[in-house]
Amino acid sequence: MSPPTRPIRVLIGDDHRIVREGLKQVLGDASNGAPEIMVCAEAQTGPEVIARVAELQAQAADATGQGAALDVVLLDIAMPERDGLDVLQALRAAWPTLPVLMLSTYPERQYAVRCIKLGAAGYLNKSADADAMVAAVRKAAAGGIYVSAATAEALAAAVGKASATEALSHREHQVFRLLTTGHSVGEIGMQLGLAANTVSTYRARILEKTGAKNDVELALYAERHGKSRAT
Repeated sequence: MSPPTRPIRVLIGDDHRIVREGLKQVLGDASNGAPEIMVCAEAQTGPEVIARVAELQAQAADATGQGAALDVVLLDIAMPERDGLDVLQALRAAWPTLPVLMLSTYPERQYAVRCIKLGAAGYLNKSADADAMVAAVRKAAAGGIYVSAATAEALAAAVGKASATEALSHREHQVFRLLTTGHSVGEIGMQLGLAANTVSTYRARILEKTGAKNDVELALYAERHGKSRAT
């Protein structure tokens, strides 16, 4: 009889408890065919994700060899205190072999390509079904990149023609996302740790690159380009 397979250890980073509980149920429920997946940690903010990963990885490197390494991080894009894409880059820099699956309510066309370019092991919409969630975690843990049909379409479109949002820098894209979800310049400055005039400069660049004249047109632009390929 072969020895049991070591569980795939997952950390969930999301600021909404109901989302974390739902993911834990999906990934930990043996009835979904995923008894080998174990949620071993949770985090509610960007900095907390990094701290918990550091703690778990340090335990795994313990000289006793008793610790089990973290296998996958499930990370929301819209994390408080530190943006999820910033956290992704920090994790990739510190632990380049640790797979990070990005979670979001945003359509694949808006964020999947950017996430994968930054080193994510895949992109999952929070509306994905249980089978997709489990498949993504397994694929990432095995060293692969999970690509849904919608993400594949977004990647194909990106190869053919870059959208205006693809031309945005990482910081501009952060400001773009917050502007299009109704945040003021002051609120964005507080969240990203930037001066208001710096945020205003980024906003001006974003308007120029997208061709929008104001925040309302910018929100319409995000809506149109986020859903234009949705089916």
